[in-house]
Amino acid sequence: MKYLAVLGRLPKLSLAELTSLYGNVEMHGADLATFECAVAPDLKRLGGTLKLAEELPEGFNYLIDALADLPEGKITLGVSDYRRKTSARRAQGEALKLKKILQRRGRSVRVLQNKTAVLSTATSHHNQIAEKKNHVEIIMTDFGNFNLIGVQNISEYAKRDQARPARDAKVGMLPPKLAQILINLAGALPEKSLVLDPFCGTGVVLQEAHLMGYRPYGTDLSERMVDYTKRNLEWIGCEDFEVEVGDATVFKWNKEISAVVAEAFLGQPMSQPPADIKLKQEKMRCKEIILGFLKNLAGQVGSDTPVVLAIPAWLRVSGGYSRLNILDEVEDMGYNVKKFINLGQKDLLYYREGQVVAREIIILRKK
Repeated sequence: MKYLAVLGRLPKLSLAELTSLYGNVEMHGADLATFECAVAPDLKRLGGTLKLAEELPEGFNYLIDALADLPEGKITLGVSDYRRKTSARRAQGEALKLKKILQRRGRSVRVLQNKTAVLSTATSHHNQIAEKKNHVEIIMTDFGNFNLIGVQNISEYAKRDQARPARDAKVGMLPPKLAQILINLAGALPEKSLVLDPFCGTGVVLQEAHLMGYRPYGTDLSERMVDYTKRNLEWIGCEDFEVEVGDATVFKWNKEISAVVAEAFLGQPMSQPPADIKLKQEKMRCKEIILGFLKNLAGQVGSDTPVVLAIPAWLRVSGGYSRLNILDEVEDMGYNVKKFINLGQKDLLYYREGQVVAREIIILRKK
């Protein structure tokens, strides 16, 4: 079955996530991607995908028949039109055409109003598209039509991010969506795999690992952070976890680790681009900790173990980001750096507009 993904705010990073899981993924324009998969993906596990749809190879006829045969009740219908030269008016017109066809079949239909050619994630989510059989959204493209089967649950993400009992803005706020992306960049892991986060902080990576069906294992230099992680894991109902106090540069984990996924040390929080001398000092400090950790880890994990890290990059006055540039040193330590066919390392950057300390994602495999 062919699936269509509507990619998130940083589509190239979202593309890397899908490619890591499903292999051959084809990009269409700025924010659409298609791939084939024998079993429908679980959108709840894809942090970088806003909407997921399946192809309608026989056009609209099959879908219309299925909707017409549903039990009595009003059908909610929306259209997102990604075709060239599209508009909100054209998308609305397509929805009204489908409404008339269904009305001739004796069905009552409510059409979602298009303010733009594409319905927003929030509109689709709040109208329970794909959650109820009679709430439908068609995605029209120049390469086919698709039926929406999942919308990112923005309410649930917000709850996991903002309602956690233990939060600390001083150590950074890793978004749950990014934590999922990091885990998925390790590839398709077997169920119950042991996922290690050696810089666990408040436990966001481990929280998402548990919700994705993996076993969380974390360490952190701070006893307070270890306590926060435990509280947050218990809050989501996780019982099978282990979290310890430990310095990632010297700690001995003594576990059979399936994957290592972490937001590494990002240095000092900043509200404006640092001066050159300050940047040099921060880089030296971060490199010492991150390379020290990777050197320590190298002898403790098996060959081909994935290691996915978010490391710091700093905004410059020019608008670009200055990176750590540690990949050559990392390869000398016994790791292979993952490379994508249509993506470069510069594409694996996570940031919000104007964010001073961004996150560069590096994906490694133990040699």
